[in-house]
Amino acid sequence: MPGMIRDWAVEDQPIERLYYHGPGILSVSELMSILIQPVHRQKEQNALDLTRDIMSRFGIRDLAGKGMSELLQIPGVTRTKAAILMSAMELGKRAQTTDLEKVSFGASTEVAAHYLPRLRDLKQEVFIVLMLDARNKLIREVKVSEGSLTASIVHPREVFKPAILESAASVIFLHNHPSGDPSASQDDIKITTQLVEAGKILDIRVLDHIIVGDRTFTSLAARGFV
Repeated sequence: MPGMIRDWAVEDQPIERLYYHGPGILSVSELMSILIQPVHRQKEQNALDLTRDIMSRFGIRDLAGKGMSELLQIPGVTRTKAAILMSAMELGKRAQTTDLEKVSFGASTEVAAHYLPRLRDLKQEVFIVLMLDARNKLIREVKVSEGSLTASIVHPREVFKPAILESAASVIFLHNHPSGDPSASQDDIKITTQLVEAGKILDIRVLDHIIVGDRTFTSLAARGFV
């Protein structure tokens, strides 16, 4: 449909279609065009054409992991439009997470359900420590490392230091696999074993080590390594 969106028949415009029929009837491109169409009526590239171009380059899941510099390489995407898209993607991720106050930190499935939307699209591995009190309530989380996991990077000293400072009774470890496959590698198992033994010495119980993939996760506690 050629021309600017504002020149279309009213009933064909994305905002009007959303108003009368709800968001479920709109395509991804139409939904995104609502976000980035110009506020003022100066001549700009048709927002729907622009979003179709974006979607031809990236799928919706790929788009969620793109940074500002990557989005700015697309003709017609300004810093403002890129910021709007990134904000919308981030809000979508947060909408999928559960309220931390409602998470049972004794249940790996609930912990994984909260962190999977946050971690699955990251391009690098990150290692997070969740520090819990005696009632399994979260004290706080700390990102210990970012990059490929090795025994030298994820060292017991660095992992347990914040837990000692917070007087944590127990900890849960999380990290992601950017490949999307949450299967535990030999390095993952080796590191977990070392950390569990260090926790015993420090009297800080390791409840689990959860590896987050694309759509699912692996619990090393369920596999008997914790």
